[in-house]
Amino acid sequence: MAGARRGRSRRGFWALDVAARARASRPERGLPRGWEAGALATLAIILMAFGLITLHSASSVMASQGNLPHYYYVSRQAIGVLVGLVVMVALSRVPTDWWSRSSHILLLGSILFLALVVLPGTEAIAPSVNGARRWLDLGIRFQPSDPAKVAVAVWTASAAVRKQDRLRSLSRGLAPFLIVWAVVVGLVALEPDLSTALLIAALGVCVVFAAGARIAHFVLLAAAAAPLAITILTSGYRRARWETLLLNPGSVPEGGAYQSYQSLLAIGSGGLTGVGFGEGQQKFGFLPEAHNDFIFAMIGEEWGLVGTMAVILCFVAFVAIAFRISRQAQDLFSQLLAVGLATLIGLQAFLHIGVGLGMMPATGLSLPFISYGRSNLVTMLAAVGILLAIAREGSVKRRRARAPTGAPAW
Repeated sequence: MAGARRGRSRRGFWALDVAARARASRPERGLPRGWEAGALATLAIILMAFGLITLHSASSVMASQGNLPHYYYVSRQAIGVLVGLVVMVALSRVPTDWWSRSSHILLLGSILFLALVVLPGTEAIAPSVNGARRWLDLGIRFQPSDPAKVAVAVWTASAAVRKQDRLRSLSRGLAPFLIVWAVVVGLVALEPDLSTALLIAALGVCVVFAAGARIAHFVLLAAAAAPLAITILTSGYRRARWETLLLNPGSVPEGGAYQSYQSLLAIGSGGLTGVGFGEGQQKFGFLPEAHNDFIFAMIGEEWGLVGTMAVILCFVAFVAIAFRISRQAQDLFSQLLAVGLATLIGLQAFLHIGVGLGMMPATGLSLPFISYGRSNLVTMLAAVGILLAIAREGSVKRRRARAPTGAPAW
């Protein structure tokens, strides 16, 4: 009898041990746990849902003018949402060390795709649209500059970890980064897509700065590059945009600055609560690219100050949570990668918003999760998926650190 009790006790002990091991391993699989990951994913989904609603209003007139169903652009964007969510969930399960090991392959692949876009003789797969060659059609049509943003963030974070002891040297630490960034940025600028090129450059600088590079080097490089940057930014149609923005923002401009003027009209007419969903007037041909480059203006017109502030607060919260995930990451590479992805989404969002508010000339950057464009949407959701993976691994590390010696980390 006593032996039977001891047998049951041993079986109970092993059953509890197996259950404990299962619970301990559960956070290492599947979707991440913790409020940061849940809040990040929730904010992305809220912004996408709001984006589909706003996109329908912003694009319905344009679709009808093209003899298309009023839901044409929304239905296409919805496909991008579904694909992006699948990508997000899949990447949330990929260990972050895989990204570090694959950083060179990702970067070289991005450079190859960017080169195919601008090389002579590739017009069959990279046609010119509105005077620019930004799209690549390889059975799936996408903008190579979008995944290149993530590739640059991954490669820069990985290289910064490897060069930790040399980062404070200009020639042996920072110079290799500048060479690689120049290749990617130069190819994007040749499309031409200057705003995305500058975004990628800023993204790389933020990651390296977070890794410990000297700020004096960046100040020196900025001073050296200032004459060239001023020449590029004030040439052609960009000159008219800057003159209107800085010298006479209240005038009725023509050409390149016309969009910014109409954007301000849209936001100003929205007032506190907006003119009402679907009641905006700027989408009737007054504001070009209302469904993409200037969708924030449509939000201001139809949802007013309340709507624009809600969107801004969502992005502020998103970036703050992403930086919190970075701070709690399990290693330096994950920390720097999270900084890069948070910078990518946050900087692109606030540059788009700044254009809509007339604080800078038109850049052509989409509003993440909201603007029409499946290539950019899938890329942004891929970035969210990587952030969720970083959050998961950081959560596992914290649980193990808090668990007593010999106890399961659950």
